[in-house]
Amino acid sequence: MAAAHVFSVQPLHHSASPVARNDGRSGGNRAFFRPSTVICPGREPASHELSDDFDFQESVKNVQALLHHHPSRRGLLTTVDHLKRLCIDHYFQDEIETIIDSCADLIHSDNLLDATLSLRLMREAGYYVSADDVLQKFRNDNGEFNLGLSKDIRGLLSLQDISHLNMGESSLYKANEFSSKHLRFTIKYLEPNLAIYVRRSLDHPYHVSLMQYKARHHLSYLQSMPTRNMAIENLAFAEFTIKKLQHQREMQEVKRWWMDLGLAQEIPAARDQVLKWYMWPMTVLEGFCFSRYRVEITKIISMVYIVDDIFDLVATQEELSLFTEAIKTWDLAAIDSLPSYMISCYKALYTITSDIADMVRKEHGVSPINHLKKAWATLFDGFMTEGKWLSTNQVPTSEDYLRNGVVTSGAPLVFMHLFFMLGHELPEGNNDDIHRVISCPEKIMRLWDDMGSAKDESQNGLDGSYKELYQRENPHGDAEKHMLEMIGSEWEGLNRECFSGTTSTLSHSFITASLNFARMVRVMYGYDDEQKLPVLEDYTRMLLF
Repeated sequence: MAAAHVFSVQPLHHSASPVARNDGRSGGNRAFFRPSTVICPGREPASHELSDDFDFQESVKNVQALLHHHPSRRGLLTTVDHLKRLCIDHYFQDEIETIIDSCADLIHSDNLLDATLSLRLMREAGYYVSADDVLQKFRNDNGEFNLGLSKDIRGLLSLQDISHLNMGESSLYKANEFSSKHLRFTIKYLEPNLAIYVRRSLDHPYHVSLMQYKARHHLSYLQSMPTRNMAIENLAFAEFTIKKLQHQREMQEVKRWWMDLGLAQEIPAARDQVLKWYMWPMTVLEGFCFSRYRVEITKIISMVYIVDDIFDLVATQEELSLFTEAIKTWDLAAIDSLPSYMISCYKALYTITSDIADMVRKEHGVSPINHLKKAWATLFDGFMTEGKWLSTNQVPTSEDYLRNGVVTSGAPLVFMHLFFMLGHELPEGNNDDIHRVISCPEKIMRLWDDMGSAKDESQNGLDGSYKELYQRENPHGDAEKHMLEMIGSEWEGLNRECFSGTTSTLSHSFITASLNFARMVRVMYGYDDEQKLPVLEDYTRMLLF
């Protein structure tokens, strides 16, 4: 099995016009792809947790006034961009929609910054916008970007940003290549603060990076500029403070639960990384009103880790077979013949899942327990398949391994719990929407995990990987290059699901969770040469301590 299994479509069709808008208010992306952070109706952040002289509502009004009276359209779009990068745009959705509507024609501008910034903000807002059509004016007869653009640093940065929202468009491949090349070349000639910003933009690209992580660095950059907007800065800082306080409370609750559970003491070989496990739901599930969900999802993730380690490091094949059958039975009476540590694990898993099912039933009126039981059984079967391959010296094809490896990552099981917690129901027969949205981040996670650098320092079980199997099948191939291309393809698929303007039965919150999951992968598996996770450590320190 992998060292850190868990957490350690159709092409675009161009229309005659480059823009087509989905105005649906109940199904299309225009409707559900709204705030980057969700606040429950009628619930504002607790401003009393800030300094006594800070007025949260007044701060919001000051920024609203700026959005209503800004003198230039480029300035308005730039302000909207700042709000999104600082993760405070959810307070101003009506104003932002109006601004993006009124500035839509800037995609026709001959100015690279105006056209690309408008293109990205419109795509994020749910418009269908053809990148190939918008960027055509900036390319020569050979399809290459005009060399004169290489001196436009802000335009290049914006071109780099939009390139990561690629849905399979040839112009955006070229945009990424062109902007990366010229930005890297110019870094040494830029003033220090801008050079740092450009380097961070290349190392942690917008859209595929964690927004909350990028937000703190973006605020530092704004504070270094000669002209500053204190209303925006103050609101952003207040938001950071409120989130940190909430995340600290959630983390303490999770730690108390984990200590009371006692599995770390009962199964010494298993991982004990509750802080790392909490970082997933803290990042994936944004919104002040989802605090309870983040805590419960952390419990599910912890159980996947423990089960993984039991399969990998502790139990015999006979014990694992009995364990799997007991899970399929879903009956506490079925565990009498299991070892004591398995009984403890089973009871914890059973209780946590049942509690979540009860919570969903009370909040949304449906009980998902049968679907959740099936998801656990599927995970256990996946572990059994891996164990069989290992014990019988079978070598699966890379394709078979990847298909099963996605299951044993635990991601499908976590997404299934999250799906129901956010109020969805599985339709009879056709589950294409949920499959398309979650299959991309699941594969991204499995492939990053198997790249080889993401070795969990606390997990010493035997494991195979897609990289090893691909190399065996393609002795002269470049496995890492192939896997990075696969990851890029999955990102394009995820972008199509989120930004192509098609209707979806899924909520904004669930789709955002899927995006954030994919963004978190590089952070969680971004090991350096010393097998450390510098970005994760920085992110944890920034948002929790």
